[in-house]
Amino acid sequence: MNIPEIEFRPEEEIRRFQEEKLKTALAYLHARSPFYRQMFAENGIDVRDIRRLEDLRRLPLTDKKDLQRRNEMFLCVPREKVIDYITTSGTLGDPVTFAMTDLDLDRLAYNEKISFICTGTQPGNIVQLMTTIDKRFMAGLAYFLGLRALGAGIIRVGNGIPELQWDTIRRIKPDTLMCVPSFILHIIKYAEEHGIDYRNSSIRKIVCIGENLREQDFSLNLLGQRIREKWDVELYSTYASTEMATTFAECRYGCGGHHHPELIICELIDEAGQPVAEGAAGELVVTTLGVEGMPLLRFRTGDMVSFHTAPCRCGRTSMRVSPVVGRTNHMIKYKGTTLYPPAMFDVLDNTPYVENYAIIARDDENGNDDVLVRVGLYCRPAGDTVKDLKDRFRAKIRVAPDIEICRADEIRKINFPGMSRKPVKFIDNREKTA
Repeated sequence: MNIPEIEFRPEEEIRRFQEEKLKTALAYLHARSPFYRQMFAENGIDVRDIRRLEDLRRLPLTDKKDLQRRNEMFLCVPREKVIDYITTSGTLGDPVTFAMTDLDLDRLAYNEKISFICTGTQPGNIVQLMTTIDKRFMAGLAYFLGLRALGAGIIRVGNGIPELQWDTIRRIKPDTLMCVPSFILHIIKYAEEHGIDYRNSSIRKIVCIGENLREQDFSLNLLGQRIREKWDVELYSTYASTEMATTFAECRYGCGGHHHPELIICELIDEAGQPVAEGAAGELVVTTLGVEGMPLLRFRTGDMVSFHTAPCRCGRTSMRVSPVVGRTNHMIKYKGTTLYPPAMFDVLDNTPYVENYAIIARDDENGNDDVLVRVGLYCRPAGDTVKDLKDRFRAKIRVAPDIEICRADEIRKINFPGMSRKPVKFIDNREKTA
């Protein structure tokens, strides 16, 4: 099924392969990108001197603020070559626009095709997409293009509406779902309440996006365990972003998202912008390869991950990316403990009486980080609900935030504001991050 041979080659061969790709990418940016051409000139950089992957450290970093403030300067082609416009969230409030050419859409299809192959998806499988393909969103379009290139069947249901999801499963009998993992618990709950025998449905596999399923040792986290206890299906995690235009997908061994060397170069940096020690977590920095419309050089993703370089049991020798530890700008120092929102999500997603929630970071009277968790309930458990939740947090993350019990419909308005395409579960009201 056209699995890239480079993913199985020795590490040094992968390195040489990427260095040749890097030279091509830098020459293209110098010739076509107003933003990077100016950056090279201002910093006295001759791109011909950047020959090895380590030489990338000599180049400045790019971040979302650059994309937002100077968006049009990143475009490397005439506007008449742009086929699709995509937006993603920005750090300054307004969305960031990405312009994709016909070649970029072909690359996107290739990326998703080989990523679905990594999850064991084959021609003839039928995949139910529980992701939106509209609202200028890349993910749903990418999955559609990749599955089409692979030769799999596609059902474009979109997100939400458990009744429609189960009606589609009953009518068309897909074998695979593509969705956010926490939504799986909602459709399971709907099935249990409406007498749907979901365990004996046609579904055999779920490919998950947007949320962690695993701990850093690759064992299932609380959310993954809860899904698996309810439903004996294969679970796969994927990690991607609009800026990367590349997916890191797990294989059947579930030991991290596999790197596609022909599509992206990856680095890990610390808070000072220096490379982290081998095996340590750091911020993922990427350089896209083969992008025509808006390629990026040393782009800071804001995601904290680690790299695993030992060969995988599937035979691939390319690097693997760990589950996301958290976002660099979402780090919370609370009562002497460093926290990231995903760890708190995991506690709440694994609490059976919690319907929805919003985690709010704020400043206390001394200017230190404080955390409030607003929770909507399916039902009130026996005993003290707030105490039980605090005990659950202490067991998982050693500290307990403030808890406020709210009506579920109030939390729902927080989770799904206006034009939002993703559920909002973390709100950062700290002045220092504004």
